[in-house]
Amino acid sequence: MKIIKTVLIAVCIIGFTSCQNKKKKSDPMSDPTHTPNTESITNNAMKKEMDQTNMITVNLEPKSDSKVSGTVVFTEMNDTVKMLAQLEGLKPKTVHAIHLHEKADCSSPDGKSSGGHWNPTNSKHGKWGDVQGYHRGDIGNFTTDENGKATVTFETDEWCITCQDTTRTIGGRGIIIHQGTDDFTTQPTGDAGIRIACGAIQ
Repeated sequence: MKIIKTVLIAVCIIGFTSCQNKKKKSDPMSDPTHTPNTESITNNAMKKEMDQTNMITVNLEPKSDSKVSGTVVFTEMNDTVKMLAQLEGLKPKTVHAIHLHEKADCSSPDGKSSGGHWNPTNSKHGKWGDVQGYHRGDIGNFTTDENGKATVTFETDEWCITCQDTTRTIGGRGIIIHQGTDDFTTQPTGDAGIRIACGAIQ
């Protein structure tokens, strides 16, 4: 009987020890070599950042019998709006003006349904940042490549996408590509010529 009891006790001790070891191995936090899932943490941080980012994509349509097309993407994060315009169908190696206009209305064949330059602060027309004044829609000029394509980037904290400040929100505006160059002097348009593409910022 004593031998049987001794064997049973030994079996129980071995079984208990084995269970404890399995528990330790199954618990990653008990493993001193365990490291957190950094990929998961990074993905969660990126998702949170994307949730805080507002974005609008605008498709441009040709006007004034042009063949211009393209897209303009506006993104807002940390109170700054970035614009990325990708354009094609323009004349090679030429300079064109790009502006935000008053209305998101591209219904007319000449694009004039979008109104004049967006100028909520009632300033004079000029080059962006000019101390003498400039419109909130006075983005400026860009040059096409040898294939008549162009990529235009711009960013500012004077615009917003979702805020309630009517002097900053770009929603409800139109984006216009002009045939000519903005001279930053002629009032109130910069003498940029006819409108050859229009997009509505909705």
